[in-house]
Amino acid sequence: MNMQAAADRADSMLDATIGAVVPEIQWTHHTWTSGSCTVTRRRKVMTIISEQRRGSFLGVIERFWKKSGYDITGVNQDKDMPAIFAKTSEGFQLTLTVGHEGQIVFKVDTTCVEKSDVADPVSPPNGPSYPLGRIPAPHVRSAFWSAATPLP
Repeated sequence: MNMQAAADRADSMLDATIGAVVPEIQWTHHTWTSGSCTVTRRRKVMTIISEQRRGSFLGVIERFWKKSGYDITGVNQDKDMPAIFAKTSEGFQLTLTVGHEGQIVFKVDTTCVEKSDVADPVSPPNGPSYPLGRIPAPHVRSAFWSAATPLP
């Protein structure tokens, strides 16, 4: 596998992960990087995930990753900035982190593969595309994910 194939695989994992969230969330591409033999792909969630619904959101992702055969390698249960870490059988590492203002970032780090050029991701975001460095805090309201009441 070369770096472009690994990047494509990372993109498909991100597509599947975000696609598993119902109701749908809005997301945009975040910075991606390539090293001497690895690629990192990132996406930011633009939908406001309320503090009351955050645990449910993280549960959806954790269950999907387990169902996909990924090993959950760690869970940070910090109230304000929780995170989930997983690893595939191929050695790809997936991360969901909740950061400043509740901004959720998905990241996939590939294993070391054969060096090659790497193109930008081709999956179109399901909302506006922002210039890198100018991605705003989550601002898209969802009747479900942004609700201020916990799930029953």
